[in-house]
Amino acid sequence: MSFSPPVVAPSEVLPALRERGFAVLDRAGLGALVGIPSETLDGWCPTWNDLPPDGYLRDGGRYRSRRHSCFVVDGESVTAVPHRAHWQPVEYNALHGGLERWFEPMLPGVVSRPEWSRLLARLAEQASALKGRQPWFVEAHQFRIDTTDGIGRPTPEGAHRDGVDLVAVLLVGREGIKGGETRVFEAAGPNGIRFTLTQPWSALLLDDERVIHESTPIQPLGGQGHRDTLVLTFRAKGFQGP
Repeated sequence: MSFSPPVVAPSEVLPALRERGFAVLDRAGLGALVGIPSETLDGWCPTWNDLPPDGYLRDGGRYRSRRHSCFVVDGESVTAVPHRAHWQPVEYNALHGGLERWFEPMLPGVVSRPEWSRLLARLAEQASALKGRQPWFVEAHQFRIDTTDGIGRPTPEGAHRDGVDLVAVLLVGREGIKGGETRVFEAAGPNGIRFTLTQPWSALLLDDERVIHESTPIQPLGGQGHRDTLVLTFRAKGFQGP
């Protein structure tokens, strides 16, 4: 059984973030929020077929491929920074924390397009509205979780925070799978919610200070299957590093 996501209109994103710590947009809502036609976003999808394997999985799995790039967003200015490692402290990622992980960068076919800068700038506006206007240090992750091992784990570290201010999880697509349920819990309370994102370019925005999140494993419906996401994290005062 899958539960429908609690979709809000673009105008309700900020109130939802303030009240509940998260907001969900459908495909049309994300397009309206960031000012990018959904068809343009669809044009980025083939780049998920060219993600190198993640060689850092400490559970021994082969089910994850990814790329990673970093940017600084200050108002309308979006600047790519020199390629750098992805790093998280152990308290936020018990499985892979404390490790400098060097992934291949995202391809120019996505990050050099004006729509890419618009996507980051519009989501940074939400971060500024929530946390105060300031430059945002953004890490962008392209993920593909597949069923090579019979099961794929979108969040092998379990329910977690990312150690940032705002997280945006954009579902790019899912094919031939079951599972992949999203779960969001209060970081300092008993309440939680579960739902499944199924619509391409639907999105989950999270106030990382207030909630923890995870996605359940995926399994194939028949042959091979996969789940593709774009995860963007917005952090004040600098990137995380050792």
